[in-house]
Amino acid sequence: MENVAIQENNDVIKQLLDGAEKIGLLAEQEAKTAEANATISENVVNLIRETRIAKLLLPRQYGGPQVDLSTFAQIIRKVAYHNISAAWLTYLYPLHNTLPSFLPPKGRDEIVHQGGLICDVFAAVGTAVRDGDGYRISGKWDFASGVLYSDWIGLGVVGELPGRSKPEMFMPILRLSEVTVNKNWDTFGLRGTGSNQVVADNVYVPMERILRLGDVDETGKPPEEDYDKDYIFYNVPFYPAFYLGFPNVAMGGAERILSEFKKLTEKRVRLVDGIRESESPRSQRVLAEMTTDFHVAEGLMMKYIQLLENYERDGRKTSRAEFFSIRTKIIKICTDIAVRALLTLGGGALYKGGVIELFIRDILSVATHKTSLYEDSVAAYGKELFGFDGGVRG
Repeated sequence: MENVAIQENNDVIKQLLDGAEKIGLLAEQEAKTAEANATISENVVNLIRETRIAKLLLPRQYGGPQVDLSTFAQIIRKVAYHNISAAWLTYLYPLHNTLPSFLPPKGRDEIVHQGGLICDVFAAVGTAVRDGDGYRISGKWDFASGVLYSDWIGLGVVGELPGRSKPEMFMPILRLSEVTVNKNWDTFGLRGTGSNQVVADNVYVPMERILRLGDVDETGKPPEEDYDKDYIFYNVPFYPAFYLGFPNVAMGGAERILSEFKKLTEKRVRLVDGIRESESPRSQRVLAEMTTDFHVAEGLMMKYIQLLENYERDGRKTSRAEFFSIRTKIIKICTDIAVRALLTLGGGALYKGGVIELFIRDILSVATHKTSLYEDSVAAYGKELFGFDGGVRG
């Protein structure tokens, strides 16, 4: 029976990885259209749904395949090899669909059984005013990735929760029909993510759809005592696990840049000396160093996942700043690979619409995300190494 279960699990993983390949290939075919429209197409989003990837992190009681973190990382990287914007959403849709797992059962069932996709903005720039058994939510939030195809949106606010003595950050989950979407996503990179602005004006949200982020971060558990003890997101630190996908998006893109660099270099002859670049120690050295750097990133990713999976077993000793620094180091390595490839290939790689140009813009954009900022992470980790509070949540 154990062998049958292992085979079934392997079959599920293969189906999901095959589905990720289909998503990536379709997004790559539609890349120019996505750039022009500032969003991936509904065709790509439908594939994310049809392949079950949108539900792969749901608790088993809701019918999701519930894969492990390594498989989730592989899925993200496979899509990113073809299109980074599509990988960003292939990561965020299933991830955001985990949010109801930390709500009271009534709110969880309402959202999950509705079946729609969820997006969110954690930045606590909104306000929440208590109104009976719920809150009135108002504010304006930027960077709502995937909002155009979502049915629900979680929005960061600051307010006073019952039983608390001072205001704190929490996340009401609203129906998308209750907010206004302003299509203001016109950016240097990650254009296909459609990360537009949303506005909420005095929207009522009942208590069962209020996500208590402080409690979730502290305990990693849902509010009830009888819960699925095997559910992976109940056994890892919330924010470090939540941010797992960003370095994998960058790694998938860097892997593609390495492939394109090799292909372009094999055909290139420099006018200066007439030497074929594949035969030149210059490009041989560059490719070797970039490839080795990529292996370092892979090793750090394995370390990151091991620390997540062993977090409870190790007595929760891994600090949030350590997770932060490992994750951003991976992204920095991928960014450095992208920049070095461009500078070595020269002006021919600058033309708009080429693979190198698109992937470099997107990887650099991944590195600008607030959870990807390398200087912030090493500053926080350095503090902790000397015994001070790093002041980060993951």
